[in-house]
Amino acid sequence: MSLHYGFMEAARLCLTTGTVYTVCGRPVVTGKIFGGKNAPDQRWPWQASLLYHGKHICGAVLIDAFWVISAAHCFQKSHEPSDYKILLGYHRLQHPTEHSLQMTVYRLIVHDDFNKFHIMGSDIALLQLHRSVNFTSHVLPACLPEPNATLPLSTSCWITGWGMITEEEFLPPPSQLQEGEVGIMDNEICKIYFQSPTSKYSLHEDMLCAGNLITGKSICKGDSGGPLVCKLNNTWFLMGLSSWSLACRQPISPSVFTRLTHFSSWISKKQEALPNPDPSSAPPQSKPPALDDFNSLGTVHKPRNCTTLVFSQTFLLLLISFRAL
Repeated sequence: MSLHYGFMEAARLCLTTGTVYTVCGRPVVTGKIFGGKNAPDQRWPWQASLLYHGKHICGAVLIDAFWVISAAHCFQKSHEPSDYKILLGYHRLQHPTEHSLQMTVYRLIVHDDFNKFHIMGSDIALLQLHRSVNFTSHVLPACLPEPNATLPLSTSCWITGWGMITEEEFLPPPSQLQEGEVGIMDNEICKIYFQSPTSKYSLHEDMLCAGNLITGKSICKGDSGGPLVCKLNNTWFLMGLSSWSLACRQPISPSVFTRLTHFSSWISKKQEALPNPDPSSAPPQSKPPALDDFNSLGTVHKPRNCTTLVFSQTFLLLLISFRAL
């Protein structure tokens, strides 16, 4: 199968529970992450908020009628599904609308290899919902890529989230979803940005590097688990999950994401092995809340005591690599 055909087939099929639908990755609207801007309503309908005891701690992504995906490090406080809820169809977290949903979590699956072989490795988790999500123009899944999918250099990719806009500044009311366009970066070049004799953080094949050094786009605290989506053949594919970065302040460094192509088979196997829950076992559905407490956000992990060793020649190489994307 060619890569072009693989992407098109994934966009056309987007299988869910034995039923074929063609809505993934196709928002009605096309066209604050640090250095980002307010996102238009309905542009990113797969964006979800992960709540821990009612507070937003991380981002998440709708990938199927019963399934949401996020970063494994968002669940270090608890692996009990009942401690978490998922918000969908939100644009401003303080102002839910008639399109907003609050979903309960039936099953939580944190990857067994998270942090096992290297720091922040296998930073991925699946959440199965008690109830199926009804798709609307405000709530749609992102498409998942095939394991062998690659991105052309000119691909348009975006990060979204409700995280902090700097290391010290929370997203102001009404907490509108933020977006930022980024370029995919070669891991070997990106590694230069995180070199340090004392750093335990490093890039591996299960990670993806992206950013924009020229205009300044970066993930920040509260963005973890949120999507990095790329547009291919007029369809948005989920290529990464926000995982870790240096501090979200100038000068901006690239951000590191969980590479979804590396985990495509793992996701499929988990979904196929687990039947959908009996809706009668679900707890009563609660009214979507208006969130106003952002003082306990989750985190985007950051290498500590990491002195970035980027000389003028290296920085020029980084700028050239981003301009080429």
